Amino acid sequence: MINSFFIKTVKGRIHGKRGFSLVETLVAVSVFVIIALSAYKGYVIILQGVSQIRLKNTAATIANEQFEIIRNLPYVDVGIVGGLPSGKIPHTKTVVVGSASYEVTTIIRNIDDPFDGVIGGDPNDLSPADNKLIEVQVSCINCKFEPLTFTSRVAPKSLETTGNNGALFIQVFNANGEPVQGADIHIENNKATTTIVIDEVSDANGMLQIVDAPPGNEAYEISVTKDGYSSAQTYEIGDPQNPVPDTPHANVVTGQVTQVSFAIDELSDVSVSTKSPTCAPISNGSFSMKGSKMIGLDTYKYDEDHTTNASGNLNLSNIEWDTYEIVLAEAGYDLAGSNPILPLAVNPGTNQQVELILTPSEPDALLVRVKDGTTDLPLSDATVTLTKDGDESVLITGRGFLDQTDWSGGAGQSEYSDNTRFFSSDGNIEINNPSGAMKLVDFAGEYITSGELTSSTFDTGTTTNFHTFEWIPGGQPIAVGNESVRFQVATNLENNATSTWSFVGPDGLGSSYFTSPGESFSGIHNGDRYVRYKALLQTAAATSTPTVSNISFTFSSDCAPSGQVLFTNLVAGEYELKINKPGFQEFSIPDLVISKSWQAYDVTLNP
Repeated sequence: MINSFFIKTVKGRIHGKRGFSLVETLVAVSVFVIIALSAYKGYVIILQGVSQIRLKNTAATIANEQFEIIRNLPYVDVGIVGGLPSGKIPHTKTVVVGSASYEVTTIIRNIDDPFDGVIGGDPNDLSPADNKLIEVQVSCINCKFEPLTFTSRVAPKSLETTGNNGALFIQVFNANGEPVQGADIHIENNKATTTIVIDEVSDANGMLQIVDAPPGNEAYEISVTKDGYSSAQTYEIGDPQNPVPDTPHANVVTGQVTQVSFAIDELSDVSVSTKSPTCAPISNGSFSMKGSKMIGLDTYKYDEDHTTNASGNLNLSNIEWDTYEIVLAEAGYDLAGSNPILPLAVNPGTNQQVELILTPSEPDALLVRVKDGTTDLPLSDATVTLTKDGDESVLITGRGFLDQTDWSGGAGQSEYSDNTRFFSSDGNIEINNPSGAMKLVDFAGEYITSGELTSSTFDTGTTTNFHTFEWIPGGQPIAVGNESVRFQVATNLENNATSTWSFVGPDGLGSSYFTSPGESFSGIHNGDRYVRYKALLQTAAATSTPTVSNISFTFSSDCAPSGQVLFTNLVAGEYELKINKPGFQEFSIPDLVISKSWQAYDVTLNP
């Protein structure tokens, strides 16, 4: 229709003895270009779709050919070259068809079918390799489709006979004891007649079961890895670096199951800064950092020395979840405290910020760190008294945290003065059954799907650096689903009618949430004074609800270490140490010995 219009227009211009105007020419050309580009784009999309279908069909054909090769082998040869079961099939190979390259990965496992008992069970199956599971995965190196995976089984023609082998079961779990799926498991046995090398992954239960494994004493070397996760492994007894390992290379015994467990989880980042009590950066601050996990007798998994840069900063990546003790090694300085309080607890998959507060060395210094025995958080406003020969020194710990443990007073409170009240709720949060906890409302025997509650405004007293957001309990019923408890926070320097409260997650974005206790505040909050939180509860099952009984956050003000005080200019000898705080039991030790130029003493006060 457009073309006929264009022709008629041309004829009209010829009969009328006048040409096209510039605008008419541009319009006609633009229409033609749009139609041509649309047609070309559609043509390209169709060609791409046809190409992907052809590539997938080729991948399926390659997998089928691999299965045919396996089916035509004698049963004893159905296995992986150098693997277990051992056979004539390569673990990986590359097949080129046309211009496309395909990678073929084959996994073959012995299967212990429970019809005749299982190895290590009752009855004990002394020949557990009943059949073989075959998995063939074909991926196209330069294609856009996901790898194709095919599985099948093969069984021997003859009856099984009693064997002399055993089984090796490997369990992989995370920091919460939950199974880790897709962990890469590498197994080597260099003591067997033929070297055995196995590279497979854990299943949905975090398991890898190797059945019909040749027996061997400390013969199976195992390592477990996963992208973005910590790693774990077995060790050789007598190795100079770890002579008495906690997890030696695994044994396999005839007719028995050997199970080895490994714990891995997401790696974290730790940002360390060295500062003075007035927040001025201290360059080249040296310290040692040692974790609590041990891989053998007197052998720690992490024990490293570090130094901050000229700006007093250091970023440590790929740090495993653990509890770390940090010891200052900077000559001329003492550790006046830290934010957060040491030892440093690093949770999986978090970005942890640590401030080491340094002060010039003084003869015989004592750092006292005071924690709440219920929450294990630094305790503010505790009076610490150190006495020797009638001379008394008194210091008060900084405010380390604010928390809320009761919401039964209801909504409508703007400023956090009554610790049982909050600012607002959507009505779907139950705050009185029981008091001292929040959960979803039970309506006619079923829990509401979701609910939201916003706190009153907390006043930290001065400009503040916010650190971690915490709540109790950290774990929730499985039935409620993932991320059933989420939080966002909002801070302000001023608290008035014009203040805007923008709630964000740990990365400072309104689209994110705190989903694990102990996650760090975004740096955008530092320098503010007032804070609010928003709690969001949800459940995937009408018969179950998440519950929160305590919400708290740690912070420091003007680089005063929270829950800590430093006594300096002491002399060696015995001192009496007393710590008091209203609502807590008094702590007292009459014979605390000061014998070093700097030492720390940790105290826990119970309500």
